Amino acid sequence: MKKLLIVDDETDIATSIQYVLTQEGFSTLLAHDGLKAIELAEKEKPDLIILDLMMPGLDGLEVCRRVRSHDRRTPILMLTARTSEIDTVVGLELGANDYIAKPVRLRELVARVKAHLRESPTSTINTPSGRSIKLSNLSIDMDSRTVLINNQPIDLTFKEFELLAALARQPNRVFTRDQLFAQVWGSDFLGESRTVDVHIRYLREKLEENPSQPKRILTVRGVGYRLVWE
Repeated sequence: MKKLLIVDDETDIATSIQYVLTQEGFSTLLAHDGLKAIELAEKEKPDLIILDLMMPGLDGLEVCRRVRSHDRRTPILMLTARTSEIDTVVGLELGANDYIAKPVRLRELVARVKAHLRESPTSTINTPSGRSIKLSNLSIDMDSRTVLINNQPIDLTFKEFELLAALARQPNRVFTRDQLFAQVWGSDFLGESRTVDVHIRYLREKLEENPSQPKRILTVRGVGYRLVWE
């Protein structure tokens, strides 16, 4: 039975979500503040976290950051009444997997939860062993989700890893932003392809000797990006 952590300071919303997900056969944990959420995430190791963005004290972005500092695999779905692009991009960069707008449509939430559990690297589904990508001095291990350059580990967020892997599976191929967005975030994600640009920028800062003059992740003007690794 999959275990879900629900974090929301609004008790009525949290208990409504808990009821629906329990009816769907999930085990659930509740937290009404950020500190309790971090405690339960570390102790109980849930399979997925539903996290409210706006909470007193530690807000959802800070909880997400702290969870991601030691756990890059567990899917995090953020609930938010704020839909500005900057909030979305910041949340994604900190490691959130998806956003769901308030007021929450419970059927949509259940569908998103199930979709992310199917895709989660902690799941036994779609995780064949021995998957790796090797390009010259770049090694990407899909099972351990590690990246090495010259045998030195590179620390990537969840989405940065997914984006690099998508490019590295077909080096030198030009991908449009929409293609990368669909592969990494999924066609059901409520975002936009400009999110790709933000993550490309952060990847370059970690992979390129001179991020302002990239030689590995190249922009193809008017189209998208390609990875060159020799």
